[in-house]
Amino acid sequence: MSLTLTSDSELLAEFRNPPTREKAYTSIIRKYQEKLYWHIRRMVVDHDDANDVLQNVLIRVWNGLENFREDSQLYTWLYRVATNECLTFLEQQKKRASVSLSEMESGLENKIKADKHFDPQKLEWKLQLAIQQLPEKQRIVFSLRYYDEMPYEQMSRVLETSEGALKASYHHAVKKVEDYILNH
Repeated sequence: MSLTLTSDSELLAEFRNPPTREKAYTSIIRKYQEKLYWHIRRMVVDHDDANDVLQNVLIRVWNGLENFREDSQLYTWLYRVATNECLTFLEQQKKRASVSLSEMESGLENKIKADKHFDPQKLEWKLQLAIQQLPEKQRIVFSLRYYDEMPYEQMSRVLETSEGALKASYHHAVKKVEDYILNH
């Protein structure tokens, strides 16, 4: 049995057709769910939180997909929805705990350190801790560029920011990550 990959525009056409809507939605989610999960996970750190945010993203996608005008790629739109949902979640966490952003970031750092596989000597763990030290916007830009290898042009559409600002933000983030890894 050969697996045929359906293009996003074909999936969107199927989604707009009521008899094939659920099948198309399932195909879209199957195609992008893992990438979205890891994008979310890098921002919120905790697996359970990432699953909660992903569920909210999937609901937003279901509710908003019918009005998606294809001004951008589906992938770009999904990342924008996921990014906005992450920012909303982090903002709610901050309010709920009524703590400062620096206190919340140290909470994210503690979640990393609480992982049973945590080893402060391993570079990948140092990288995770370094990323948590970044300001929120730099953390998002770093994640999209470093992990997802998203081009600046596409990032610009996801984050609704100029490419120049994104390049500067990524450059500053890389310097901060390098400094953290070298000094810890």
